[in-house]
Amino acid sequence: MSKVAAKKAQKTKTTPYDVAEHLRTPEEMAAYLDAWLEEAPDDAAGIARALGDIARAKGMSQVAKDAGLSRESLYRALSAEGNPSFATILKVAKALGVRLHAQAAG
Repeated sequence: MSKVAAKKAQKTKTTPYDVAEHLRTPEEMAAYLDAWLEEAPDDAAGIARALGDIARAKGMSQVAKDAGLSRESLYRALSAEGNPSFATILKVAKALGVRLHAQAAG
């Protein structure tokens, strides 16, 4: 087999994309959450996952401590299957140092 044929036969290795690895500053974290709130305001599970991404970027253990929750309950609440209460969302947002805001629709 020639070198060209061998090169074509090689498979490209990919790794899963993890947005939490790219959320480095409070401004990036806030912009990410704001994008979710703007683009998918009715997707409660997606918004909770976005908060989970930000929490992983900051350190889940510290966020759980700051929010007054156990690490396990925070993971559960912000997972794809989670359904956190609004009180939990507010605690997590405060622990993350982000604010939810409202503006008139339309």
